[in-house]
Amino acid sequence: MPRVWVSVGSNIDREHYVRAALNDLRELFGDLVVSPIYETEAVGFDGDAFLNLVVGFDTELPPSRLHGLLRAIEARHGRERGAEKFAARTLDLDLLTYGDAVTAEGGKQLPRDEILHYAFVLAPLADVAGDELHPQLGESYRSLWQRFAAADRHGLRRLDMPSWLGEIGRGAV
Repeated sequence: MPRVWVSVGSNIDREHYVRAALNDLRELFGDLVVSPIYETEAVGFDGDAFLNLVVGFDTELPPSRLHGLLRAIEARHGRERGAEKFAARTLDLDLLTYGDAVTAEGGKQLPRDEILHYAFVLAPLADVAGDELHPQLGESYRSLWQRFAAADRHGLRRLDMPSWLGEIGRGAV
């Protein structure tokens, strides 16, 4: 059964929506591996800071079905999709990897490019899957993070683990 990694982000009522998403994911998929939470400045627009983390779980559902489930969770929690790619949001859930697959099944390229471009994706992924290899590059996420340019980290700050996070999943680090 493939391990999948999903990025979770919110900059509107952040703790509420992150908790809601994690609870929904746990109900659907069981035990979650949960990264530390990071706070980062909004990227691409002026807005409140985001909370970001990565969660992992095992599933046999195909990527196309997972993409649909993640969009449904976002919609259930007030995510409004507009023409703007970069905007405030209650919830942002992105399937990052599907085991070691390289595929565009479901309309999104996996592994997601965001892994290599955004500190708020790569840092928590390196925390929970540091020894796993990027399916295309053959390099560990930890190694990729170590080389990530400090100038591109957009004020990334690791937060203390909130007590409610331990109720939701097995934390890493």
